[in-house]
Amino acid sequence: MEFGVYVPQIVSEFAPLLDIARTAERTGFANLWLFDHLWSPGLPGHPCLEAWTTATALLTATSTLRVGALVLCNNFRHPVVLGRMATTLDIVSGGRLEFGLGSGSIREEHTRAGLAWGAAAERAGRLGEALEIITSMFAHERTTFAGAHYRVDDIANVPGPVQRPRPPIHIGGTGPKYTLPLVARYADVWNIPTYGLPDRQRLSGLLDAECERIGRDPATLRRSHQAVLALAADEEELPEVRARAGRHFGAAAFALDEGYVGTPSMVADRLAERAAQGFDAVVFMVGAKQAAATMELFAAEVAPRLPGRAGPGGR
Repeated sequence: MEFGVYVPQIVSEFAPLLDIARTAERTGFANLWLFDHLWSPGLPGHPCLEAWTTATALLTATSTLRVGALVLCNNFRHPVVLGRMATTLDIVSGGRLEFGLGSGSIREEHTRAGLAWGAAAERAGRLGEALEIITSMFAHERTTFAGAHYRVDDIANVPGPVQRPRPPIHIGGTGPKYTLPLVARYADVWNIPTYGLPDRQRLSGLLDAECERIGRDPATLRRSHQAVLALAADEEELPEVRARAGRHFGAAAFALDEGYVGTPSMVADRLAERAAQGFDAVVFMVGAKQAAATMELFAAEVAPRLPGRAGPGGR
């Protein structure tokens, strides 16, 4: 399995994020993930840095760490512009971009900014067309497309991305009507958000069926999931760590009971179970204040307990 950390950039300065990214790189984590919102959801006045600019800065300040957003909001950037941005950042970083894209999740930030929102079907339609355009731009020097939402006439994308056949495309979500068909058609990696973990087996079966319906081998699709990581050095420290995790991640959407809360041996055992269930990667949600210490402890005490692993890094 491959391990990454999800640390939303809810900060007023860049330095703390850079420290976290460099710790992730030094301790062998494969990737670091940001969120793509105009502000922290529900906290429009709280300090927060923009995702794409932050990702660019982190990639230029590291050498092996892969960086992306789970996930970029399709409505914030025209797909041609986003395709050019992604291609350029993949080149600038030497092929370390992780490309996640979604249909948008917070109505309020769209309406306040005057951005198109629409019903789920409309947003899924825009996302599907954007993915068609961007995957073509990754693969070809020229792209032409005519859809209900976007029209592109012989757009050039030269030079192409460093990663071949393309930067990995991550699509997250659980909706069987709109999301899973897009995952089956376009994604390299399907990410199950925390709220989908309790239903992971049924959802995985639905995705397999959708892949088979369109003629794709389900084995060609990597599977990851987001989950809370709250790591205690030993049994004595565990009650305090559990209490802190409950305060920060107690909402039902975080599915804390399905996450990784425990001592190194407990976390290693659960990771082994998830690997046996077919998961290729985990994106750990950690509090920014605990991120560095958690990654250090994971690298020292959890990763060596996993079969064939000396560190948490990846591919």
